[in-house]
Amino acid sequence: MSGPDKDLQCRELIAKAVCGRGHRFSQTTHTISPTQTPTTILGCWIINNNFSAEKVLESVVISGTYDVNLWYSYEDNTQTEVKKEEVQYTLDVPLSYFDKHCRGDLEIICQCIEQPKCVRAEICGSTVNVRVEQEYSVEVVGETKVCVVICHNCEDKDSYSHDFDDSTEEYDQFDSSSLLDDLD
Repeated sequence: MSGPDKDLQCRELIAKAVCGRGHRFSQTTHTISPTQTPTTILGCWIINNNFSAEKVLESVVISGTYDVNLWYSYEDNTQTEVKKEEVQYTLDVPLSYFDKHCRGDLEIICQCIEQPKCVRAEICGSTVNVRVEQEYSVEVVGETKVCVVICHNCEDKDSYSHDFDDSTEEYDQFDSSSLLDDLD
């Protein structure tokens, strides 16, 4: 190397970075069997959503549970009851982007964008079909290499700071329309 490039070198830094992303919207129907034959559905809500995520091959698998609470009337709307049932679920979230060069232990960050909620509950004989919607976003974090150029002889570093004038007059007089004309 000759000239100013002789003082430049390349170094590899190892840093943690997002090396994969995915997103999943899900609709699932569960069949709930109340102790009495329901006459009317009075309400249905989902609570206590607990989940974990792990990377499996080219996707992230989310496993979890939530409680379905079904409030219904029976005996010709003369009695009411709440049926609580814990439901297990598994969602496969495909990664829309994944850098296979990521190394080290991978960390999975999973966020529930839309908590599970009941969007429909309908009586089917002595059971009730409950449709649940939920949405998740995942990121895979791992170690990656970043290449940077370094300089051993930085005597000229001060000369670069004088290339630009920080006065506000210069910026006030700048006409950006001339840049757009150059693009045409």
